[in-house]
Amino acid sequence: MPDKTSLKSSLQSLRQLSTNQYNVLYQVTRLLNAPVMHESLIEEALDLVISVINAERGIFVRYNLKSDDFQIIAARNVQKDQIKDVALFSSGVLQEVIKTKLASLYHDVQNDPHISQFESIQIQQIKSIIGVPVFYHENIWGVILVDSIKNRQEFTDENMEFLHFFSSLISLGLNRIEHLDKLQTENLQLRNQLEAFQNIPKMIGESAAMKKLSALIHRVAQTDATVLITGESGTGKDLAARAIHTLSQRESQPYLAQFCGSIPDTLLESELFGYKKGAFTGASADKKGLFEVADKGTFFLDEIADISMALQAKLLRVIENQEIIRLGEIQFKKVNVRLIAATNKNLKELSQKGLFREDLFYRLNVFPIKIPPLRERVDDVALLANFFIQKHSQNKITLTSPALKALQNYNWPGNVRQLENTIQRALILCDSNKLDAEHIIIEDEERKFDEYGGTLRQLEKQILLKRLEKFKGNRTHTAESLGVSVRWIQKQLKKYEEHEK
Repeated sequence: MPDKTSLKSSLQSLRQLSTNQYNVLYQVTRLLNAPVMHESLIEEALDLVISVINAERGIFVRYNLKSDDFQIIAARNVQKDQIKDVALFSSGVLQEVIKTKLASLYHDVQNDPHISQFESIQIQQIKSIIGVPVFYHENIWGVILVDSIKNRQEFTDENMEFLHFFSSLISLGLNRIEHLDKLQTENLQLRNQLEAFQNIPKMIGESAAMKKLSALIHRVAQTDATVLITGESGTGKDLAARAIHTLSQRESQPYLAQFCGSIPDTLLESELFGYKKGAFTGASADKKGLFEVADKGTFFLDEIADISMALQAKLLRVIENQEIIRLGEIQFKKVNVRLIAATNKNLKELSQKGLFREDLFYRLNVFPIKIPPLRERVDDVALLANFFIQKHSQNKITLTSPALKALQNYNWPGNVRQLENTIQRALILCDSNKLDAEHIIIEDEERKFDEYGGTLRQLEKQILLKRLEKFKGNRTHTAESLGVSVRWIQKQLKKYEEHEK
């Protein structure tokens, strides 16, 4: 750190700073002392420095003593673009500042025999450089460097002093900067941990399948990637789409949804893209399409597989160019929309058969998410059933064990939607505070376990329990009807009890 003599000399130099330089130092001080420090703080400060020195580029690096290398904290050019490669700057000058712990000024490095041989200077054609050290707790922490490919008259001792004052301010703020960096790291770690088990908004479930789904939704929500949600009818694809929007940076912007199934092509097109007055009979005024209304927000297209080939081509333009054209117009309009699509069909197979555009499929399938069917998350049936009981009944009603078993033993081809309907029906039939198995009436009983639903062991269990119910628990009669021994039935029941413990 500078001694008292050098500090006195610096104070004298401070008086020689220009008004613009004073203003920049003042703005940097305000940034460093703001109540809330944000991620772009150093970049904003570096932009101010580049501007006042009339440099073309600037970099702030942290020096790692153990590995003897540099880590970029911020690197910018005069157009305020980020620079991500430290090799684009003179490593020789950076190393010299670290070695001498002194500020360095090179007005014309191409003709300076001490550093002109550095590879980066020759490749980048750098002409002028100012580099100053940044100290923290009396140790050198990093380097601030600005440069130019022109012989700039502004690369002077006065500007080097200004940059030295700037580095001193950064040194004073390093404690807060490091604290901010630590908080950001901890925040990312906690966010990743939360994604592993945090529930999806308005989606019920704690099974392994739902935890995996939750992690995917939380992860993709932080991006603007196009999402293709697949899954059987009734699994909650619309809820997943809404959750992605709610958890994203676009949460405060519009969220619109459009069902594409069984809608005439011309009507759907006018709804999506809008139309100009007189575009067709009945178009008495200009109308915005849903894509325009959803600008800066999220647009969910449900049952995307049902749209026509002609409409698919127009949708492809929206994804590729972020632009739309109203019916009856020739001018394109730019839109900024995050697109989420959903279907219960296999788009890849449809594209291979020529029934869906292959290029559109790949544009939609940037981040695929499959919603698991209810039969693959049996552990969530109890949670869902109790949730629907509370949703559809004002009374405190308990779900009995036989009723729960009846629900868990069904394969739910209609998924969560069918379960909700079944609970609503059961509540109508229930005239007490206990919802029992007799209230559970499921349509199409014989399909409880079809050839695609459930394992052989589950099918065996279902048949046995139903047959016992038919004979009111009489194991002898049940054994006779099934052509097995009573002892076999006893063994199976014992296995079921042990499995449930």
